[in-house]
Amino acid sequence: MSRSSRSSLTRRPFLAGAAAGLAGLGSGVFRPGLSRAADRPVLTHGLQSGDVDATSAIVWARADRPCRALIEWATTERFAEIRGGVFADALPVSDGTVKVALTDLPPGQDVFYRVHLQDLAAPTILGEPQVGRFRTAPAESRSVSFCWSGDTAGQGWGIDEARGGMTIYAAMLRNRPDFFLHSGDTIYADGPIAPEVRLPDGTLWRNRVTEAVSKPAETLEEFRGRYRYNLTDANVLALNAEVPILAQWDDHEVTNNWWPGEPLTRAEHLRKAYRDPNVLALQVRATRAFHEYMPMRFAPSEPGRVYRTIAYGPLVDVFMLDMRSYRGPNGENREDAYGPESHFLGPVQLAWLKRALRASRATWKVIAADMPLGLVVPYDSDRRFGSEGIAQGDGPPLGRELEIADLLRFLRDSAIRNTVWLTADVHYAAAHYYDPNQARFQDFEPFWEFVAGPLHAGTFGPNALDDTFGPQLRFVKAPPKGQVNLSPAAGYQFFGHVAVDGGTEQMTVTLKDAADTALWSVTLDPVRG
Repeated sequence: MSRSSRSSLTRRPFLAGAAAGLAGLGSGVFRPGLSRAADRPVLTHGLQSGDVDATSAIVWARADRPCRALIEWATTERFAEIRGGVFADALPVSDGTVKVALTDLPPGQDVFYRVHLQDLAAPTILGEPQVGRFRTAPAESRSVSFCWSGDTAGQGWGIDEARGGMTIYAAMLRNRPDFFLHSGDTIYADGPIAPEVRLPDGTLWRNRVTEAVSKPAETLEEFRGRYRYNLTDANVLALNAEVPILAQWDDHEVTNNWWPGEPLTRAEHLRKAYRDPNVLALQVRATRAFHEYMPMRFAPSEPGRVYRTIAYGPLVDVFMLDMRSYRGPNGENREDAYGPESHFLGPVQLAWLKRALRASRATWKVIAADMPLGLVVPYDSDRRFGSEGIAQGDGPPLGRELEIADLLRFLRDSAIRNTVWLTADVHYAAAHYYDPNQARFQDFEPFWEFVAGPLHAGTFGPNALDDTFGPQLRFVKAPPKGQVNLSPAAGYQFFGHVAVDGGTEQMTVTLKDAADTALWSVTLDPVRG
């Protein structure tokens, strides 16, 4: 199948199925079982695929009542030959969501999957099917492309249908990427979305609202409702139906700038009126909702685990990090010796990352980081206290920077080449070249870090650069000085596009805005040997 033919999905099966699903959205609350033929089970929030490699992928769906989901796949849109299938039960315990692994898939192939819902009381009754598609990773060195960004529906900027909804998702789909890397803040659980917001030009931003987005999420149902909200946007549904997602999380899936064990006593916590005294209760509920709603692989040894490797053919391995779950407290982080207070990835994840990078045979090693390395991000925005990120200020490595120094030295000493860091979090676009000749810590090889986002949230920045690892600003697009929390209507929404050429193995990274305008680009040559 040609590359251009990938756009054909359809307007026929997909839009017909999506219309049936949207008709059943309502409040999003999981309904009790009904078995009348006139009231068939409904797929409520489209389809998703994710964590795709050469021979497998995860597919996801949600039903409006207890039922059985029947999933089958083929390599043609007509489903003339069903190549495989599996079933899973949609039950209240998982809010009606199901996700399964499709295995033994052919490499480098467009795969179509179709989901039917089967009534439990009357198994001959099937709901309207929906169809999704994805492309498996190649076995050979063919060209690969993908998009990345982060930060969806934040700072009170929800879905304004009169403005087209989350239009940046449509812009990414126009690029026909092999996959989309969501770099965190997949939801904003802690930020209420009001029905209307007045913009500086006097016009109104009119949000679609649901009960779940009216207050900071605390209950499991409220966290689930945040994911359901984003899955009512037509642009998001269309991208999900055609492009697999590689998802990681950051802070807003739980609450702003959280760290494990944090007491909910900061001024912003009091403003949000959390009933729990500690972030752990929120984290437990948020983690469950995140894994229910994201089409990502399940690790039986650590069910809540986010960090993992996605191998997308000979040219690209993606190393998905979790910079949230294993960190120490968000204090000043000025320790000069590595210990629990300066953990960021944490020792176990750091050891995994080193092993995985050493084992990789891919030309490009993409490190998907939910926070940037060299940008200073304050922890407490009211008191401007402490550090939320890795950067601790100019000077030699201290605190959390000790982990990164150790990793960068390991990459150099192990001759691990062609690492590229992709990130979001700070709500503007930038390109940073890390140069050891300009750094306080110099035991590493030069590398690039690219920053994108937000997808659909307030725009801020730019942040100060920390000279510890010598980041050199090669490009930045951020709001004018003094302007903060600009709405998506202001045009400062960004994503990145990565294209790796199958012949030359060069990587071209392009930073784009929501209109799909290329703002800046660089082509990187792979280092051989």
